[in-house]
Amino acid sequence: MDEYLVWDPLEFGNFSKLRLPCHKIWLPDIVLYNNADEYTRGYFQTRAMIDPGGRVFWPPPTKFRSTCPVDVTYFPFDDQVCTMKFGSWIYDGLQVDIQNRTSEVDLVNYMPNGEWELLEARMVRNEVFYPCCPEQPFPDITVVLVIRRKTLYYMYNVVMPCMMMSVLTLLVFCLPPDSGEKIALGVTVLLAFSVFMLAIAEKMPETSESIPLLGIYLTAVMAITSISVVMTVIVLNFHYRGPSRKEVPAWLRQLVLKRSSSSSSGCFSRPRRKTVGDNHYSETPSRAKDRSDGGDDDGGRSDDVSFRLTIDTSAVGAEERYHMGEYAEHTSSNEPASRVLHGDQPRNNASAVRHRRGRGSAAASGSSTKRVQDEVLRTLRYLLEKQEREERITRTVNEWRQMALIIDRALFWFFLVITAASSFCFLVVIPVQRRGL
Repeated sequence: MDEYLVWDPLEFGNFSKLRLPCHKIWLPDIVLYNNADEYTRGYFQTRAMIDPGGRVFWPPPTKFRSTCPVDVTYFPFDDQVCTMKFGSWIYDGLQVDIQNRTSEVDLVNYMPNGEWELLEARMVRNEVFYPCCPEQPFPDITVVLVIRRKTLYYMYNVVMPCMMMSVLTLLVFCLPPDSGEKIALGVTVLLAFSVFMLAIAEKMPETSESIPLLGIYLTAVMAITSISVVMTVIVLNFHYRGPSRKEVPAWLRQLVLKRSSSSSSGCFSRPRRKTVGDNHYSETPSRAKDRSDGGDDDGGRSDDVSFRLTIDTSAVGAEERYHMGEYAEHTSSNEPASRVLHGDQPRNNASAVRHRRGRGSAAASGSSTKRVQDEVLRTLRYLLEKQEREERITRTVNEWRQMALIIDRALFWFFLVITAASSFCFLVVIPVQRRGL
């Protein structure tokens, strides 16, 4: 209200509106207290509308840039509350009284934003007493804006690629160790996460007051990927443990092998346990079941070796007894002839000579046979020891590989649960709880 701009419309031909340049009338020094721009920037020089009672209406079109404390704890599912405080810079409330015309902001000409959704816009009048002037109130009009970030852009460009790369992390445990690409796949996914983090770091608000929820999620997924690479190294170490390494410890065999399920499907099929002696003997169902359970079958294999050794030794003994029996029959057949021809001295002497020669040749033949038998037995023992050693090596290698397969399968399900739980917690539970849906 300007008392110097009052007139009677009847005296001026019912003239009820006057439009004057704003620089020709007195204007209050209304400023934006939390201005982020320069205070020296003026308003657009529009004309002021004045009615006969001295009421001045001056709506200058302008663009304000204010400061707003941003809380990015729940980014990109965050809501922000920004305020714009308008008031006189010099005049107190006794000289310039500021009143809000309505409690709501006029949104007739509001243009929706692609990044933010306007939830609420209201105006509140406040009176503040400053230390310099404790008896003089300074009124101000505070515009409160409640905005919410639209998450479709971040879900499509940030969250979905991150979840797809998390699936690639799980595929590391499905890849067979013999392919030689487990470590390469894990490191590739980890590098992809690193590049992805650098790409989206520019889209995140730069603040150190709080850590964004999306940043925590990406860090958690990268940590899971890093741990998966470490566990893959351990699995490959188990898988490629050769005969030079020790056997599987008893406690580890009891903990992993005997407690693991015998059925496997999908990308987790157990390797067939190769037995070197399958061509020589067949396993009983109970023994095959014991081996499928992953138990220690050293006693069974020793029994099989002893069984084969007994058979081979018995065969050699039978052959030896056959030759010795033939020699005994030959000796007994010569004795009656010598007694019958006892009266004929020359023939008796000849028979004695032949008898001694036969005994000598039989002894020589028996000694030669004995040497052959010893050589055969030594060869058989060597072959059986070699076969047993190969079976022990094969059994050790198969146990370590089976151990690696079981650990790989357990890690797959463990990381699947961890990845699903972290994604559900960070992307569903916390945003829903935050927004109170």
